[in-house]
Amino acid sequence: MKVVYKVNDSIEASELSDVFKKAGLKRPVHDLPRLEKMIQQADLLLTARVEGQVIGVARAITDFHYCCYLSDLAVNKDYQSMGVGKELVRILQKEIGDDVSLLLLSSQEAMTYYPKIGFSKVDNGFVIPRKNSF
Repeated sequence: MKVVYKVNDSIEASELSDVFKKAGLKRPVHDLPRLEKMIQQADLLLTARVEGQVIGVARAITDFHYCCYLSDLAVNKDYQSMGVGKELVRILQKEIGDDVSLLLLSSQEAMTYYPKIGFSKVDNGFVIPRKNSF
């Protein structure tokens, strides 16, 4: 199985929805216009594909000089534990460079995953949650 990684790959909202569903991420998977805007407004969109099918996505917002927010890291459950997520993060770090902090919010289920791929836990964050859920 060969995984092909691409930076700023062109994907359809339906493909993003599919990988979110297959990864088990809570996202607005039935709101394709919203997913399309999420794709369009990302500064970096990395994909992992097997035989053309999107099996992993990293979607980030960044200024390329100080910080980068990794909004989504999703890997189809059939391809998890194969290093796909780790490789997407490695490529993302290469794209943003060493002077840029990489930040993310983790689901409770993934709290043990991120330290394994180089993230440090922080306790000095805050959030104003979205008012409209999906």
